[in-house]
Amino acid sequence: MLTGGGRPPRSAKSPLASADGMHLDYAGLRVTNLPRALAFVENGLGLKELRRGKVPGAGTWVLMEDPVSHQRIELNHYPKGSKFATPYVAGEGLDHLGVRVTSIAAAGRRLRKAGARRLHAVRWRGTVVVEYWEGPDGLWVELIVDPAV
Repeated sequence: MLTGGGRPPRSAKSPLASADGMHLDYAGLRVTNLPRALAFVENGLGLKELRRGKVPGAGTWVLMEDPVSHQRIELNHYPKGSKFATPYVAGEGLDHLGVRVTSIAAAGRRLRKAGARRLHAVRWRGTVVVEYWEGPDGLWVELIVDPAV
């Protein structure tokens, strides 16, 4: 069932269609506060809004895309009374998002400004190579240093 920002199914002749007709289009994230989540994803992670819509009687979705990798996530907000609104449990169904960066320090400052808090850092030979941050709704972001990015 296509309820969100996903694209229509591709034909078998499409170069992006897989042999079994399936491919991952986006990951949907349930959020409790859409404006706060949008600000975090836009300002903290640098994703851009592609489109948004409403599921009648259910909620709002916003499809976001990374301008470099073209990876996509969909933010889903289900207000009280929606048939999809269930008690929210932080981290439910999602462990973390891995983000490659050229500077963990710069990316960390950006996430902090967007409302995230630093949780843990992994050092290798005295240098931080991985850092974990927590954003709205308990969403964890793993910053991975990659000078080739």
